[in-house]
Amino acid sequence: MSPSSTQPDPTTGEAGRAAGATPAPAVDISGVPDATRPRRPVLSDINDTISHPGTVRINVQGAFIVDDEPVTPRSEDYEHDPRDIRLPNHTAVVSHVAVDIGGSLAKLVYFSREPDEGSIGGRLNFIKFETERIDACIDFVRKLQADHQQLNGSAPEELCVMATGGGAFKYYDKTKKALGVEVIREDEMECLIIGLDFFITEIPNEVFTYSEECPMDFVPLPPQPSSIYPYLLVNIGSGVSMIKVSGPRQYERIGGTSLGGGTLWGLLSLLTGARNFEDMLKLAEKGDNSTVDLLVGDIYGTGYNKIGLKSTHIASSFGKVYKMKRAAEREAEDGCNGDFKNHSEEEEVAGSSELPHTPSKFRSEDIARSLLYAVSNNIGQIAYLHAEKHNLPHIYFGGSFIGGHSQTMHTLSYAIRFWSKGTKQAYFLRHEGYLGAVGAFLKRQPRNWGRRNSFEGGKRSSV
Repeated sequence: MSPSSTQPDPTTGEAGRAAGATPAPAVDISGVPDATRPRRPVLSDINDTISHPGTVRINVQGAFIVDDEPVTPRSEDYEHDPRDIRLPNHTAVVSHVAVDIGGSLAKLVYFSREPDEGSIGGRLNFIKFETERIDACIDFVRKLQADHQQLNGSAPEELCVMATGGGAFKYYDKTKKALGVEVIREDEMECLIIGLDFFITEIPNEVFTYSEECPMDFVPLPPQPSSIYPYLLVNIGSGVSMIKVSGPRQYERIGGTSLGGGTLWGLLSLLTGARNFEDMLKLAEKGDNSTVDLLVGDIYGTGYNKIGLKSTHIASSFGKVYKMKRAAEREAEDGCNGDFKNHSEEEEVAGSSELPHTPSKFRSEDIARSLLYAVSNNIGQIAYLHAEKHNLPHIYFGGSFIGGHSQTMHTLSYAIRFWSKGTKQAYFLRHEGYLGAVGAFLKRQPRNWGRRNSFEGGKRSSV
């Protein structure tokens, strides 16, 4: 039985964005010039970046997540995440972009300078494309390539693309030919861990816990980077990977499931009229899963309190569908409802014993909510079992499946608390879909570049 409750989620909609994120305090960084006002890049900076691109240090001193700017308009080809990470003290030229190309989405991360002449520094930008529109992603990088050339006076081929995910291999030749640049492919799992470590240890107000009472309760930066280990990363993309992380770049994939975001996307594409993942989540927000799910209360008439099951707990996902459909079919067979006997030609299945039915019996919104609960509950329980087996105190959820969606976070959080009897907690990130892309971006850095030397360098994979 699933622990999910069917009670309306009071936080439905955008998940509790915190007002006025607090910038990180100024901290001295080894190798960063000590100046009261950061200077703009000069020609020597640009030339040094071109000659030694792997020596650029991303200055995260004073970094903060941008909350108070208008949302960037959404293009038909991509979606620009409005939560840029402002880097007010980074002035060096950045000569690379990073892309994580998964089975469903391609996530792009790049650095840009502040357009306002009075502003120093720049920001990390986050954009996602549907993978089937990879050409649009490549065209966007081509525009970045032209902008980089115009701003820095460099040749087009001097912009490097750091790529990870399965698409880094599938679209390698296509990307390299289209852009005429160096494309460096990085290991997907390693990039996920590097990206997550960066967010946990370097960016204030990034990691949070979720509850109905406090939808976004931020977790403070750890006193020491090493104190974050060990932990479990549950990365939910098209499928799900569960990774045990014991230290910097020390990880092991200990499990997973094929029932992930791609499952939800695929089934809802068949069962509803939703055309993209965002539409599916919006449907789920308006749904009532109790019309299709069989609940504990439907069986007992009340809760099964002896074993901790409320009347609203799900006993069987989609469990009511069969009963309701059979009842409708019996009515049709008995001639009680003539409308059920009228099939359009499109609905008939040649040679089948299909009985009359009405596809409109179940609302798309209810189906979407039920399936979202089914997939999320399954992931939550498997995550808890792995964390318990390997004695991992912290469980971080990443991947584009979550998307800051309150119902998804509520279900995963509730599942972890329920199965662990309150001994474990689920942790989420505001940039949960960009762990791999950020990790690939950071792979272009030297040893121990972080604000508190929180990363150890490693040899880059040969390609």
